[in-house]
Amino acid sequence: MPQLCMHSPLGDLTVTEEEGAIISLDWGWVPSEWQSETPVLKQAIEQLNEYFDGDRLDFDLPLNPPGSEFQKAVCQAMVDIPGGSTKSYGEIARQIDGSAQAVGNACGLNPIPIIIPCHRVLAAGKEMGGFSAPGGVDTKKILLELENALPPQQQSFDL
Repeated sequence: MPQLCMHSPLGDLTVTEEEGAIISLDWGWVPSEWQSETPVLKQAIEQLNEYFDGDRLDFDLPLNPPGSEFQKAVCQAMVDIPGGSTKSYGEIARQIDGSAQAVGNACGLNPIPIIIPCHRVLAAGKEMGGFSAPGGVDTKKILLELENALPPQQQSFDL
């Protein structure tokens, strides 16, 4: 499977493609001999750079996240959350006819974080909930700050 790596403000990232669609985004760097510059991977890296530069909120890439039909439904619901916005686990659960806990579990299994924006899904009352990426909730906060979507009670102020 073709992979391509990039440096980001959150650390090194590796994007993986299969049959013309992105199937994963992982933290870390794979050896250069494992990397390939396919059109889809080059587009993914370009869009991620635009995202981190503040020039893009949403991605326009072919995605094929592995998982159950329920997990795929949760992934699609997350993709549908506009950049700069958030939803709760409960809101997504009602949208796809599931439970908030099951939605939370599916978010934790998201194979394509950032591009499939699981960081935009919050617990009840706009609490952070969890985040399975390195850095956990702190990384989630960074991504929401980048999108100007951090709930007021989570913002830190410099005095």
